[in-house]
Amino acid sequence: MTALRLGTRRSALATTQSSWVADRLRALGHEVELVEVSTEGDRDQATPLAQLGGTGVFVSALRAALAEGRVDLAVHSLKDLPTAADPSVVVAAVPVREDPRDALVARDGLTLGELPAGARVGTGSPRRRAQLAALGLGLEVADLRGNVDTRLAHVAEGRLDAVVLAAAGLRRLGRVDEATELLDPLQMLPAPGQGALAVEVRSDDAATAAVVAPLDDADSRACTTAERTLLAELEAGCSAPVGALAEVVEGMEGPELSLRAVVATVDGTADLRRSLVGAVEDAADLGRRLARLLLDDGAADLMGPGHAAEPPPSPDPVSGATAR
Repeated sequence: MTALRLGTRRSALATTQSSWVADRLRALGHEVELVEVSTEGDRDQATPLAQLGGTGVFVSALRAALAEGRVDLAVHSLKDLPTAADPSVVVAAVPVREDPRDALVARDGLTLGELPAGARVGTGSPRRRAQLAALGLGLEVADLRGNVDTRLAHVAEGRLDAVVLAAAGLRRLGRVDEATELLDPLQMLPAPGQGALAVEVRSDDAATAAVVAPLDDADSRACTTAERTLLAELEAGCSAPVGALAEVVEGMEGPELSLRAVVATVDGTADLRRSLVGAVEDAADLGRRLARLLLDDGAADLMGPGHAAEPPPSPDPVSGATAR
């Protein structure tokens, strides 16, 4: 049996995520070997992500390894995937999602509400920065890059009072107990796709796609499809403060999909929050409808110039198909 070559970034979190996928494929009877791929986002730990080109800088090297046949599949944090379709690859599986919330790690066990005015909180995310500012707590938000260990060290060594990062990463690394608070989405909506993984294969590799397909979780795919379709319809990327969270909830007639979203100014002085509920099977349509509601209510003005009030047809962020 030929081993499947699984491409992964070199960070501890990336290899942990990739190993999780590899273990599930091995449980299905497949041989898997991890192949480390260095990305620009990993090599440059100083430049803000928005200046490097967004979270897509973590993706391009893995996709190149796929295209060149150096790996057979690649594992990404779904929130890092650009929403624009890449015809050379397909997301063959969105495994069951981990905790989508943001986590606060603060000195002295403090929660967000207990941090004093002027406390320095680190994050590299415009979305987190904007929502922290919007809370009106008088916090000073500092730019922060680096892996989980690097970020937590800023608090442990006293350079920052707190950092905000994804709860999913802490859980996967077995370090969630270090969080002093898991932030309620009512305070801070996560990034679209946060907490979920994407397993990509070459679009012409039906055999590997079939091997990976059993890892797909229908609810996780529906939720992330709604969130990422909204992001695509807003024509926003990681440099725009957009948060979204979809959840499968029990409605009057059975399961339905609840989608909440926020669009904010970069400085957090204004934000717009809206929500909709729809059928689980119409996840992409729900995302488009909520995006249009936000745009009708002025979201483009909050995100800045260059965002049209009537966006063009957007590709389905999972399948890559263009839809309206």
